[in-house]
Amino acid sequence: MNNYVIGLDYGSDSVRAVLIDTANGKELASSVHWYQRWKNNLYNNASINQFRQHPLDHIEGLEKTITDVVKNSGVNPSDIKAICIDTTGSSPIPVTENGTPLALVKGFEENPNAMMVLWKDHTAIQEANEINELAENWGGENFTKYEGGIYSSEWFWAKILHVIREDEAVKNAAYTWLEHCDLMTYLLIDNKDLNAFKRSRCASGHKAMWHEDWDGLPPVEFLNKLNPYLGELRGRLYDETYTSDVVAGNLNQEWADKLGLTTNTVIAVGTFDAHAGAVGAKIDENTLVRVMGTSTCDILVSPKDNIGSKTVRGICGQVNGSVIPGLVGLEAGQSAFGDVLAWFKDVLYWPIDNLVLSSNILSAEQKIDLKEEIDATFIKKLSEQAAAIPLTESIPTALDWINGRRTPDANQELKAAMSNLSLGTKAPHIFKALINAICFGSKKIVDRFEEEGVKIDTVIGIGGVARKSPFIMQTLANVLNKPIKVAESDQAPALGAAIYAAVAAGIYPNVIEASKHMGSDFEAEYLPEPENIEAYQALMDSYSELSAFIESIS
Repeated sequence: MNNYVIGLDYGSDSVRAVLIDTANGKELASSVHWYQRWKNNLYNNASINQFRQHPLDHIEGLEKTITDVVKNSGVNPSDIKAICIDTTGSSPIPVTENGTPLALVKGFEENPNAMMVLWKDHTAIQEANEINELAENWGGENFTKYEGGIYSSEWFWAKILHVIREDEAVKNAAYTWLEHCDLMTYLLIDNKDLNAFKRSRCASGHKAMWHEDWDGLPPVEFLNKLNPYLGELRGRLYDETYTSDVVAGNLNQEWADKLGLTTNTVIAVGTFDAHAGAVGAKIDENTLVRVMGTSTCDILVSPKDNIGSKTVRGICGQVNGSVIPGLVGLEAGQSAFGDVLAWFKDVLYWPIDNLVLSSNILSAEQKIDLKEEIDATFIKKLSEQAAAIPLTESIPTALDWINGRRTPDANQELKAAMSNLSLGTKAPHIFKALINAICFGSKKIVDRFEEEGVKIDTVIGIGGVARKSPFIMQTLANVLNKPIKVAESDQAPALGAAIYAAVAAGIYPNVIEASKHMGSDFEAEYLPEPENIEAYQALMDSYSELSAFIESIS
């Protein structure tokens, strides 16, 4: 029999679908849709770290990409057995009692508070601080203990608390809130009972303080101390959660017609992109999978017996089944990785945009050609010149906290900094310093896991940065002093989602078995260069000193 599945992966800027042959993991078709409203920077305010996305960007992308892969693959729609969706997170959105995103309701169409609060939105710093203070001192269970002991402004409860304080209309109109991965899953399924809807174990455990030890979400008594609205909302949320090998429902008739599929296609429970990416990269015990894009997520799995009741300080949670059912998934990460370099590119682009491309000497056609040429070679040229700078030369020390610090020890109020600048410092020197910074931030995460007794033997890199920048990957191997393999797949999260879908459809008995047949191979491996290890350690020491100083004055 021919069995195919679709993995749908929502990133920060775009959504992509892949149609996969379950027999061997072969990608038969793929499609990418860029969010148009997001591309036009609607509903964002970077000066206050507000980043919101309109659900229409996501809904339009779902229809466009899945329709494309169904049509372009040429497979029989009845042979497409399942779909699984992964998204960024925590990215909650308010919805009505029938599950309609509030931004699709009259009067809320242009209200940023009615939209999805993207993972990188840090408007809820004060609320996160309040949650941490209460969890530590209220006299009962510390509900942050399985989330590293520090609740982040990037997460579910803090974001909701901030929005309802800021916007009474949204507070009164929102029946409940859904994580992005749950919303898109709910949109597709046939059973529209929100009370019976199967919420993501991954999202709830890592971002909403859900845990088996206290039978679900934090109790009303705790939430009421933050705000009575949260205690009330608790009753409109959930107690049980589900792993992504479980069926959430069948594709409903409306979406089957739109997508060219049948209602026999099952929809798996949703999940987060990094966790799905780890599955797509064939994660195993003692393996750290680094999902490297605008930010990073670092994923590990461990048998429950190994980790027991031990909690790892300062990470983004440890959740039974969030990656592979039956194993505890551990998550860490950096709030900015590729975004650090994108920021620097924007800084250097100012004279290009404001002097060169606004010049009257050049024709409109020449400006377009010049911009395309610069875009194509910008990072490449910087990388080549930065790589050529010997480690014996004076290199600035930079911090990677351009968007705060996620782990270890979340603190979104921290800012980036740079030291050791001189008249000899050129753009490639600063670029090299920023590459070092994002790698040193990665090293801090690895060190924390190992200090807490979590063994790491192998590192796997996935994502655009891992595949496109040998300079970054070689630097990372030297800084970590560990070999790093790079997954071959361009779409590891979407592939991981497809693997979950194959298990939900009953094609494979479990996620481990499915990943053996469908997971990505590796295209490259970077080995530490012994002659550079000592020099990078000295630069790492400088990073640690600057980190300590900036924290002391923040």
